[in-house]
Amino acid sequence: MAPHPRKIIIDTDPGQDDAVAILLALASPELDVLGITTVAGNVPLALTARNARVVCELAGRPDVPVFAGCDAPMQRPLVTAEHVHGKTGLDGIDLPAPKMPLQDIHAVEFLVETLRAEPAGAVTLCPLGPLTNIATALARAPDIAPKIAEIVLMGGAYFEVGNITPAAEFNIFVDPEAADIVFRSGINLVVVPLDVTHKALTTRPRVEAFRTLGTPVGHAVAGWTDFFERFDMAKYGSQGAPLHDPCVIAYLLDPGLFTGRHVNVMIETRGAFTTGMTVADWWRVSGREPNAMFLGDVEAEGFYRLLTDRIGRL
Repeated sequence: MAPHPRKIIIDTDPGQDDAVAILLALASPELDVLGITTVAGNVPLALTARNARVVCELAGRPDVPVFAGCDAPMQRPLVTAEHVHGKTGLDGIDLPAPKMPLQDIHAVEFLVETLRAEPAGAVTLCPLGPLTNIATALARAPDIAPKIAEIVLMGGAYFEVGNITPAAEFNIFVDPEAADIVFRSGINLVVVPLDVTHKALTTRPRVEAFRTLGTPVGHAVAGWTDFFERFDMAKYGSQGAPLHDPCVIAYLLDPGLFTGRHVNVMIETRGAFTTGMTVADWWRVSGREPNAMFLGDVEAEGFYRLLTDRIGRL
């Protein structure tokens, strides 16, 4: 293990796959989770703020501070995804209501204060939902941009195009104006799109491996995965469901599992049919300067080995 764990802030809208990503981070000594900021996305803010605390308590980590952030996108009404995640966002297993408190300060204030206090390049941001909190912080405090080592985000798609509209992935579609701010920020970006997550599908043996751990956490992960797998298998006609958000944390732990290209990615905010599309210049035809490492592939067996090993430690 590296002598100094990497400082991260997870920005999230849990969601079953967000929950698995949080568990993976909390199980990994290489990562120091400074805090978890929540945003409206898969479900409304009150539920994402609740769910993040449920997950911390499940992991035995009530010490991790959780902050509630923006309850709606910057310029649009909120679109949610209860049809995927169930009415609580964590349907699939009943877990007790959280006892740990929500922090008093707003997530955006926490982001700004934390980044201002840290040396340049000390903190990595890991957004797993719409980019509203991150963009609001950057708009309010442009001086934090140089402080951010990189932003590793789950969102977008190129070859897989869209999952909430024909052209757009959910996280980017919910708040394209926020995504536009982040992608124009000049901060080092790593994008984990559907192109990657759709190659990290659950299979029966992979889900049962979580259950076989025989721990409360393993049981919860199997239950969550079972729940949203039913929806995704019907939708995509696939053998399993993509575990989108844990790919972000897996990239921090073992970037060698992933391949991609450093290309230009722009966000469509005005399209008649393409709002929220991540226009990734994969073939480098635009002449625009690269602004993101856009991942395209993952070694799925290695990803699930890492995930099962770490979840088993909790």
